[in-house]
Amino acid sequence: QVQLVESGGALVQAGGSLKLSCAASGRTFSTYVMGWFRQAPEKEREFVAGISRFSGRTRYADSAKGRFTISRDNAKNTVSLQMNSLEPEDTAVYYCAASRKLNGGLWVGTLSFDYNFWGQGTQVTVSS
Repeated sequence: QVQLVESGGALVQAGGSLKLSCAASGRTFSTYVMGWFRQAPEKEREFVAGISRFSGRTRYADSAKGRFTISRDNAKNTVSLQMNSLEPEDTAVYYCAASRKLNGGLWVGTLSFDYNFWGQGTQVTVSS
């Protein structure tokens, strides 16, 4: 079991940057694949970025490529999402997620059902 707490959401102008952080409880953080998802009003939750257990592989949604960077620090039980060049379309609640699927060391899930644990979310609002 792992508990996830996101932070860092804010109101920012288009073109600006934000760094989201997710703190995980427990002593087995490195056994989880970590991901960031987002959900905008009246839209389905969508994958943003994911990172394998020991940072060997990262995956990004097309909308995030070149602008967002996911990273993790297993010693500190944290995963972060650096978001640059933000656009109004990035406005959403951002969720941190953890997957305990044992699909190989470089596996990174991109679907909601790949992940077993979720944080409560943090709001990101990008004004035009």
